Formats: sequence, C-alpha cells, structure tokens
Amino acid sequence: MVFRNWDKELTEENLREQITKAQQAWKQAEATEPRAESVYYNQSEDLIAIELKNGAIFCFPPSLAQGLEGASPEQLADVWLPPSGSSVHWESLDVDLGIPELVAGIFGTKSWMAD
Repeated sequence: MVFRNWDKELTEENLREQITKAQQAWKQAEATEPRAESVYYNQSEDLIAIELKNGAIFCFPPSLAQGLEGASPEQLADVWLPPSGSSVHWESLDVDLGIPELVAGIFGTKSWMAD
C-alpha cells in the first residue's frame, strides 16, 4: 500500500519504525509526565481533586476549567480516568483535560485561557 501524499511510503518497515517510535515516546511520557491515580469531585469544598501516581494531590475549582464552569455537582462527580492516567474525562459534559496541562495551569484552549 502506498500513499503518495505522505513524506514516506507506507510500508511494513516504515510502519514498524513508527510503532517503535510511538512506544518509546509513550515510555518517555510515562517516566516524566504526571499521571493520575484517582480523581473525584469534593462538593463540600467545590474542588476537583486529582491524586497523582507520585503521591501528590492536585486540586482546582471547576470554575477555572473550560467546560466545567456552571456544571452541576452531579455532572462534576461523574468523572473518570483512562487506564493511562493521562487525562480526566466528564462524559456528560464532553470534557477532557490532560493531567500535564492541568498541573501546568492550563485549564482550556489558548483562546479560552486568553479570556
């Protein structure tokens, strides 16, 4: 199979090379980026609490995050983590936030953060 619009032809060898690079990038991210172990909404304090795999706890008010402002306590409590722990997700709100971005203080898109 050959796709002429790509920089390289898609061959079995190129595909294996790309898979190897992706695996190495994943291992690097796992070793250096913050990953979540659990997440929950603390309604009494109005905070999203994320427990990181390194033992740290990161909390923020939902009003800071794009897509969470104005959400009900029930919607905020309906949060889950993928097995990688690389993001948090609210299905009913259609919101995904990356853990490394949150820890860095990035709570939405560039245009949303600029407002």
